[in-house]
Amino acid sequence: MFERFTKDARAVVLGAVEHAERLDADVVGEEHLLLALLDREGSRASFALASLGVTRRRESVERSLAETRRRGGLSAADMDALAGIGIDVAEVVSRVECAHGVGALAGDRRPKGTRGWGRRTGRRPFSRGAKGTLEQSLRIALGRRDRSIGDEHLLLALTARPGVTAEVLADHGATYAAVERVLGGGGEAKAG
Repeated sequence: MFERFTKDARAVVLGAVEHAERLDADVVGEEHLLLALLDREGSRASFALASLGVTRRRESVERSLAETRRRGGLSAADMDALAGIGIDVAEVVSRVECAHGVGALAGDRRPKGTRGWGRRTGRRPFSRGAKGTLEQSLRIALGRRDRSIGDEHLLLALTARPGVTAEVLADHGATYAAVERVLGGGGEAKAG
């Protein structure tokens, strides 16, 4: 599948691996793909993110992703569902962190001195969600009758797949429909 990726899309995938390494994550996740997309300049996805105002709110995006990791990857919908049955996620996180330290629920860090998945090959594996995003980007490209997979297809895939990354993007103004409007050149999307 990677032979169908444009130079920009390949740079995003490599950038995601670098973000995972910098954050010492065992796997490359969807959030790493988003961070790598935010690093890009002069590409279709970077144009869409800038047009929607996401690029200038990068710090807020990073805080949202970090907070999500801190609470074990639970989305707002997950938290609402748990609140509906009387579970206060903030209280659970607080108690776990009091007992085990800040970030104990993050789940993407391995204990010192242990070997994570994929260490024999020297490469970090992609999470199920990240693999699904790559597959979704192919489906989006095929659906749009594009010959190759660009970074814009990766961005669209991140907004299309339910979960934390799509939620963070939507909270910052980048829904699937908004990104499609910007990429389509209809001029209907407003920056901001």
